Amino acid sequence: MQKKIIFLMPYFGRWPEWFELYLESCRWNSTIDWLFFTDCPVPETAPPNVRFVSLRFQDYQQLASDRLGINFKTDSSYTLCNLRPAYGVIHEEYLDGYDYFGFSDIDVIYGNLRAFYNDEILVHNTLSTHSDRVSGHLFLIKNDQEWLNAFRQIPDWQHLMSQPINVPMDEGYFTKLLLGRRRLPNALRRIWGMFDPYKRNHLFKERFSTILSDYPWIDGSYHYPAKWFWYQGKLTVESGEELMYLHFMNWKSSRYLQKRYGDQAAWESLPQLIDPALTDLSQGFCVSPLGFTPLDVTDTLGKADEPRSISCVQ
Repeated sequence: MQKKIIFLMPYFGRWPEWFELYLESCRWNSTIDWLFFTDCPVPETAPPNVRFVSLRFQDYQQLASDRLGINFKTDSSYTLCNLRPAYGVIHEEYLDGYDYFGFSDIDVIYGNLRAFYNDEILVHNTLSTHSDRVSGHLFLIKNDQEWLNAFRQIPDWQHLMSQPINVPMDEGYFTKLLLGRRRLPNALRRIWGMFDPYKRNHLFKERFSTILSDYPWIDGSYHYPAKWFWYQGKLTVESGEELMYLHFMNWKSSRYLQKRYGDQAAWESLPQLIDPALTDLSQGFCVSPLGFTPLDVTDTLGKADEPRSISCVQ
């Protein structure tokens, strides 16, 4: 039986303008669930595997405080990242029947996640899409009491999670709990795991999802593909490589953009992010420095999911 996955997604403020495209990429991952806790309006076009719990941001802070026994108060919804390792405890009543729970960002477009989350790898305690740290944009944790509560092993976690500003609880402190020092050789990690149960049986594998990052591309260069094609649930680049998902943070904002890529993010100067001609999302779309544009899909090879060629309509 296929193992069940749910992503827990607290999000407050306003939906981003690409949210409908994000939802379309969720729709094609119909065997995986997403659960949003939000004060945003529930989208009428949301697929059945994406559900919403409506509540105010203040009420969510109180919920987290009560469940964790801390005093969590903040003016910034970004500070919710402090709580990520504890999402399973905060929302435990929604986890019944699931094998894994996780967290993710929404500045992403998912490909076929089940092509990567297969039975062979869904045996690990945690799964990261970076090789040397917890990937805040997509991360899975085994749904059992040991791993639900693993965050409690982080020294002074109550104080850290109570901070009104962002602290690196997921990509920093949680990484250290699971892996020890960053960039530690795998052999040393295995030895460490013999003595520390919280450092055993994790899958930290680079999935090359975050464009223009401090990780090199598949070929070892820093020349990331400029065009990503989403078509009927599958995400590819011009070389034909299928990718797990695209995290387009560094096209959206220059906040974390590496200097080697310039000082301004590509989308910061666009007059519009979504091409008005992009109306039928089921026919796919292109994601590039030009934003979201339609695809040009030529005749297929007899199967709807095997187009002869895909390119961006410019």
